[in-house]
Amino acid sequence: MRHLATRALLLSTLLLGCSGSVDSRTRLSIFAASSLTDSFQALASEFEAQNPSIAVELAFAGSQVLRLQIEQGASVDLFASANQKHLQELVDDGYMRSPKVFASTDLVMIVPIANPAEIETFQDLTKASRIVFGNEFSPIGLYTLEVLERATADLGSSFGSVVSERITSLENNVRMVRAKVELGEADAALVYRPDAITSQGVLTLPIPDAWNVLADFPVAVSSEAPHGAEAAQFLEFLSSPVAQELLARHGFVSAS
Repeated sequence: MRHLATRALLLSTLLLGCSGSVDSRTRLSIFAASSLTDSFQALASEFEAQNPSIAVELAFAGSQVLRLQIEQGASVDLFASANQKHLQELVDDGYMRSPKVFASTDLVMIVPIANPAEIETFQDLTKASRIVFGNEFSPIGLYTLEVLERATADLGSSFGSVVSERITSLENNVRMVRAKVELGEADAALVYRPDAITSQGVLTLPIPDAWNVLADFPVAVSSEAPHGAEAAQFLEFLSSPVAQELLARHGFVSAS
């Protein structure tokens, strides 16, 4: 019995020792637009490798959704948006500070691999019977509207009218837009180039330069950042050659 009691005591001591092992790293909280999912996961891994005492916690959603969460009091260190509008309004209202554009990209058109509507060019968008765009509150929706306005100015009002009639869904963020095409629930959609690059389920078609837009991606530190020093480190890291190379691999171009 004495041996059993001794073994039980040793076992409980070992278990307590294991459960007492706590990750003591600083938890850096970052809100990022859904279009940054793949690139920021790669960036977070690289940043953690360079800074072993920091753990990056990422939350992805539409920029407008993340902005609302910040306005409602969500605790966050940095916010990376898919457009200037949502971030700048947070800066103007005192929620964020030190905004900077760290990357840019353009838009492309995507169609399903099977391409049932036989779309080969941007002008063929009128062949689609099911078109999915981002909604008017999302950055991708606002950029899409700008592209369509430019194209309609050149191609005529009938182009814009037909495209508008074929819209079957307006989504909250670009990943939801892409998913509709990947699942074959849409014949065509407009997304950021990085979202097309990281998908295995779509074909990518270019948008003529005259109608395309350059989407700037800004980032800023929260005015109430729990970890301001670490947030500043990550902000500086985004401008480093290593970070810019990672962003380039995902379809972004340098903001400089």
